[in-house]
Amino acid sequence: MSQFRLALGLALAAVSFTLPPMSGLVSSAYAAEAMRPDVAKPLKEAGDLMKKGKYKEALAKVRDADAVGGKSGYESFVIDQMRASLAQQLGDNELALRSYEAVLNSGRLPAGDQLKYIEVIANLHFRARNYGKAITWINRYQKEGGNSRAMQDMLTQAYFQTNDCANATKDANAAIKAAEKAGQTPSEGQLQLVANCASKQTDKTAYVAAMEKLATYHPKKEYWLDLMNRLPQKTGFASRHQFDVFRMKHALGQVTDAAAYMELTQLALQAKYAIEGKKYIDQGFASKVLGEGKEAERQKRLLDLAGKKVEEMKAGIAAAESEAIKNKDARALADVGYNYVTMGQADKGLALMEQAVSMGGAKFPEDLKLHLGLAYKEAGKSQKAVQILKTVQGADGSADLARYWVSIISRPMK
Repeated sequence: MSQFRLALGLALAAVSFTLPPMSGLVSSAYAAEAMRPDVAKPLKEAGDLMKKGKYKEALAKVRDADAVGGKSGYESFVIDQMRASLAQQLGDNELALRSYEAVLNSGRLPAGDQLKYIEVIANLHFRARNYGKAITWINRYQKEGGNSRAMQDMLTQAYFQTNDCANATKDANAAIKAAEKAGQTPSEGQLQLVANCASKQTDKTAYVAAMEKLATYHPKKEYWLDLMNRLPQKTGFASRHQFDVFRMKHALGQVTDAAAYMELTQLALQAKYAIEGKKYIDQGFASKVLGEGKEAERQKRLLDLAGKKVEEMKAGIAAAESEAIKNKDARALADVGYNYVTMGQADKGLALMEQAVSMGGAKFPEDLKLHLGLAYKEAGKSQKAVQILKTVQGADGSADLARYWVSIISRPMK
């Protein structure tokens, strides 16, 4: 399955753990357990160097303390604490992990600090791309009562990195649903992960569903471009919606070349929306996309045709309205109403379109509601447009288009 290549962007919060000042550790050592001067002195010097940001020099002092023979369990505990912190500052993950695990396994940590150390160890494994070990430590963290959202996100990402899409998708979907239930915006990274897993598993339905949420909650050109390229290929999608698709592409800034402007204009004229068609070709000429080069003459002919169609429509719109009402032709009446809206007579046009929807008898009644919603949008009544569009149903593309318009109106791209 060809797919848009998503850049995974889980915003994993870095765990920040700061050890107490070295002076405090040394003084408490004498109060609680004896720390020999040969060990305490280099550790005190290491603490002073840490405060000045001289981490390499501080680590050398910690090594001096560690070189003292016959260390007590408490002396080793303090040495490992300092070495872990310094190794982390210096980016030596391997040394930091050994030291943090030694501290954790010492049995001397207060119960309230154990989760912090487990969290740091899991973070270090993840950053070192030891995803399997990160999963093990995060599971331990959660088993022992940890409930950090950042750790859960890290677990989800670790599952993905080990190609465990079943667990990754399960966790990500749970987070997405929880955010939606709470009225919050789901994480872009979680949605990207679901889309990537669906793509790996060639699950088109799950992929499109994830992309729709990405376009809705985090509207970006690349998400909408992917969706608009897929929509016409959807099983059951009716070819009569070709103009509706191009209309939406225009709203999303995806009509940029001469061929697209020409096709969009022609489709609008074929749909008998002359003013709308004239608007598109005028934009093409104004932006210099049209009117230049070897196709300029053909493009000018279409511009002239659009202008002619506008005059014909304006001259005959009253008669077209009467005929549609007389024949109880809902589709024709809706088209007349939409043209009134594009002419600047929104109240009259919307009333005719509402009448067309309630009239019944249209071959494709959901199309009428779709276009009524767009007419309200055109008239600047976005809230009413969304209300109407949310009622559109059908499996032929009408409901998909309406749902996408709701997203575009509610959360426009910036």
